[in-house]
This record gives sequence, C-alpha cells and structure tokens, in this order.
Amino acid sequence: MSLTAVQDTPESESEDGPNSDQGEPNAAWPSSSFHFRSGTPRSRHSSPGHSPRPGTGTGHTRFGDADSQTTSFWGGLSVQRRSEKRKVERAWYSKKRVKGIVGVIGLLVLYFVMNWVMLLRLQDHRLHSKSWFSGKSSSSPAPISEKLKRYGKGKKPVKGYERMLALAAHALAEGHSKPEPKDLWQEPFVPASSWKPCADQRSWEPNEGKNGYIMVTANGGMNQQRVAVCNIVVIARLLNATLVVPKFLYSSIWRDVSQFSDIYQEDHFINYLSPDIRIVKELPKELQSLNLEAIGSLVTDADIPKEAKPSFYLKNITPILLKNGVVHFLGFGNRLAFDPIPFQLQRLRCRCNFHSLQFVPKIQKMGALLLQRLRHSESHAGPLDHYLVGPYAAPIKKENEGPAKKASKYLALHLRFEIDMVAHSLCEFGGGDAEQKELEAFRQIHFPALVLLQNTTRLPTPAVLRSEGLCPLSPEEAVLMLAALGFKRKTHIFVAGSQIYGGRSRMIALTSLYPKLVTKENLLTPAELEPFKNFKSQLAALDFIACTAANAFAMTDSGSQLSSLVTGFRIYYGGGITPTIRPNKRRLASIFSKNSSIEWRVFEQRVRKAVRQTKHVQPRPRARSVYRYPRCDECMCNMTLVI
Repeated sequence: MSLTAVQDTPESESEDGPNSDQGEPNAAWPSSSFHFRSGTPRSRHSSPGHSPRPGTGTGHTRFGDADSQTTSFWGGLSVQRRSEKRKVERAWYSKKRVKGIVGVIGLLVLYFVMNWVMLLRLQDHRLHSKSWFSGKSSSSPAPISEKLKRYGKGKKPVKGYERMLALAAHALAEGHSKPEPKDLWQEPFVPASSWKPCADQRSWEPNEGKNGYIMVTANGGMNQQRVAVCNIVVIARLLNATLVVPKFLYSSIWRDVSQFSDIYQEDHFINYLSPDIRIVKELPKELQSLNLEAIGSLVTDADIPKEAKPSFYLKNITPILLKNGVVHFLGFGNRLAFDPIPFQLQRLRCRCNFHSLQFVPKIQKMGALLLQRLRHSESHAGPLDHYLVGPYAAPIKKENEGPAKKASKYLALHLRFEIDMVAHSLCEFGGGDAEQKELEAFRQIHFPALVLLQNTTRLPTPAVLRSEGLCPLSPEEAVLMLAALGFKRKTHIFVAGSQIYGGRSRMIALTSLYPKLVTKENLLTPAELEPFKNFKSQLAALDFIACTAANAFAMTDSGSQLSSLVTGFRIYYGGGITPTIRPNKRRLASIFSKNSSIEWRVFEQRVRKAVRQTKHVQPRPRARSVYRYPRCDECMCNMTLVI
C-alpha cells in the first residue's frame, strides 16, 4: 500500500512537479578538517652538524690513510682541539634544530587556532553586524544564536539550521537598503487578469428534488467542511434530490460544536442555490423518526471510494434514495472526483464555493476589523474585501478627517505546523526521542488507522518522505524561504494557524528575523475574541479572511485545505493582482539538505528559482481541485479566447 492511501485528508493532492534541480555547485564554505604532510624525520647523517667541513685536512677523508703510524705532540693536540670544536658545533646545531622544530609546531598551532576562530566567526556570521537590540533601528541583525539556545527541550530546529538562520539574519541586516525583487508582490498580470469569474452563469432548469432527501454530516474543520458542502450540493443535483441544510460532525481534534448557521448565512445559501437545487432546513417529520441505520440509509465514508465518480452515486445511492426516501451521508468529505464530471455539475461546484457560502455578520464584522488593523488603516478596502466581509468592507469615513492614511501592505503566511499535521506526516522535525514519543501518542488517539498501517506495512522513512517533499515546512524552513525570496525585515507578516507545535519556543526563528509578525490573537483584544472562544472553526474563518485579502500569500504545505481554498479564492476574484507563493517542497528539500555548506547567495538563487517556477499561470490540470485551480472553463472565462 502506498503512503498516498494513508493521507486520507479531505484534499490530499500531490502537486509537486518533478525535481529538476541540478547538483549543488561547489560551495565556498571552508573545510573544517586540516591536512598536513608529516615529513620524514631527519637522519643523523643529514644533520648540518655532521656534514663534511672544508679545511680539516689535506686529502684526508673521514677514514684516514692507514700508513700514518706516528703522531707528534702538536698533532695530538690539534686532534684534541678539533674534537672539542666538533662537540661545541654539535651542541649549537642541536639547539638550532630544537628551536626550528618548536617554531614549526608553533606555526601549526597558530594555523589551527586561526582557522578555528574563522570558522566560529563564519558560523555566527557576526563579522560586520551589530545586535538587533543595541539601538532603536529595526534593520540591524539580532543575536539569533543566543535566542536559539532558548528553545525548549525536544523543540530544537532541524540540525544545521542554526547556521542558515544566522546567515539569513546577516542578509536581512545588510539588505535594508537593497530593493526587493520586482516580482515579490506580483504575479504575471497579463495572463492572470485574462481569467474572469463566470461560475454564476446558469443554463439549466431548477431541480425539483423529487427523488428523496439527502442529509449530510461533514467531518473535519471549517475548510474540509466547506469542500464537503459543495460536493454534496453537486450530488443532490446529480440524484435529483432535496438537500437538508448540512450539519457538521464534532471532531475530537477541533472540539468545536459550531454548525452551518454559526459560520455561513443559511438563508443566502438556500436562496442563491434555489435555481440549482431544492434546499430545506429540516427533514420532514414523517422521516425524522426513521432509524436510518436500520433501514440501510446511513452511508459512511468507508462505504464510498475516495473521489468516487458520479456513476458510483447513480448506481449505488439512487436505489437507496428511491426505496427509503432519505440518505444520510455521515462523515462525508472528499468523496467526489474532479474528473470526469459533467460541465454544468462542475460549474455548480464552483458556484457553491465562490458565491453561495458567505460568512455570518458576526464573522464578517470581526474580519473587517482584523483587516483594518493589519493595514493600519480604517479607510482602505482591498479588492477582495467585498467578497469576504460583505457590507463591512465599505471604507469608514469620519467627519473632519484629513487625507486617508496609506494602507500598509502585508504578507499572510499559513504555517501549517499544528500537531495533527506534524503527527500525520510521519516526518521528523529535530525533536529527537521526546518528539517521536509525543507524536506517536497523538497518532494512537487520533489516527488509529495510520498506526495500524505503520505496524503492518513498510512505510517510507522520514528521510525519504522529506526528500520527496511530503513533509510540511517547519517554522525555521519557512522563515529561511521568506528571507531568501527577499522579504525585508520590516515586512508586516500575518501568521495563520497560530497553534504551532512547540509553541512560542518554536516561533523564535520567525519572530527574531521578522519582528513585525502578528496573529489574530495579537491584533484583536480578549474582549473582541471572547465570542469566538472555543469555536475553532469560527476562528479559522478569521484566518481565511486575513489570508485571502493579503497583498501576498505564502503557504508551507500545499496539501492544506486552508491554503487550497485561499489560493483558489485569490485566483477567482484577484484579477491578477493577488500573488500566491506556493513552494515546491521537493525542490526545497533538496536545497535545505545542503544547509551545512551552501552559501547564502547560492541558497537565495535556488529558492527563488524553485518558487518562481510555481508562479506561472496555467489552466487547471486534469483531476485537480477546482477549489484550488479555478482557471477552467467551468469556473472562469478566459477573455483572451473570447476576443
């Protein structure tokens, strides 16, 4: 069984292209090991003290003539003096040789010490930097190595990222005077702006819904439930059935009791889709007393193949509907294929997602307030605000107010690093045994099917998963990506999904490099957040609004439903001015694997190339999600073809 089968998330698409990255260029990082040639020890005969000396005899060698049998007194004295002279010379040369050896050893020690110091300086990268907190300027680098030491036990960054984070800090400090890359806050305008929304166009008669009633209880969080709602709308039209307003299944992970009417405007949903399907708020009383499980009208996710084709529902669900008058889809999620599907049904899917689901006034009002504070402006409405917060998007004008303050642009980052994602990925994130035990305990409770598969099937190792781009980016990897792309230290960043695994300690890298980083919890007061307390789906709706309306949006995991829906919404209504940064994690994994040696300049180039390749404008690939890729004839109209 492949791992893809395990990833039974509502939208588990593998969207990373083939890894076309070439081999890493030779890095200029100096080697930490030193090699020297240990010369052969000098022999006694090669010593200067034992070399032949001129003038010690006439024609005599070291082994004198054998016929010299007699020696005079003066001759003996001369020999004695020469012997004493040799001893003095030997001592002098010996001292000289010792001094030479000591000098060589000293030079070697100095060489090692200097290289050790240089390595430390390169690792800390403080050659020309000052402390982030030594002055009032926010463009000076921070002592990030000291902050990284404060990571909690088991929550340290992946081995080797300390060096890269230090390089990023230095680059951000030096880059305050450099212009940002031209395409950082842009997408290819001409091809992107040629696609216009047209899912609201209809060319069929209303559905009477006479074959029976469809009930649905959608699973997951707000974003998974949104997908389930639009899928069941299409199935109701396909089966000519009446849809009962969807209900949401309580999740042990989300622990939220919110229902459809707590998040979306129920009446707008019913009225807007009335030309397509019949929707009622409750099941008729004569059917409410039925034991749906006993009569065979209860259908669970286990009964339906993932991304089942329309023919499956026509063949298997229609008979139950006609026989019992009602079918209840329990735990319904990603159970309808994107292809093949009739044109008008696919358009209905888009119409449901982009037009019929509007947030309730409570969420719209708080979402509008959140956008005002993100932009530091009360009088600026973004191009997507009207579709997100409705009437609350209108600029607020005050009497005797001067010229409107220019709105601050901000980057929204969906850091999909909650414990459920981390545990389900089966990846490792540098926390050692403590991390593995914690995640395994979480899997035992929340993902028992995954645990069973682990115990019965040989799955890819964490290293293989990472190399294939199947691991979510950690906060450290996310901030390195942003710094490499060219986002300045003063960039305003909104982080969605603030329940990060590891808590505040895991966010040190992000907050140190980008101090103007905020969450909805920072921007809204406790009193303003009180009505949303314990309602995670409603809080997720605020994240959805802030991410969708951002000047630029960056995701860290393409399999996330929030990232998928936000991306699609920005494409559908963005008009070519709402760029999305969607990294190819397989290519990034290859780049990050060189973190111990790669130069920052090379790292920048490779990251920018990997991200730039995902920015091109293209129609929806076959079998891919229309919620994420609405550029298709069913959802949008390509005006270049019309002309």
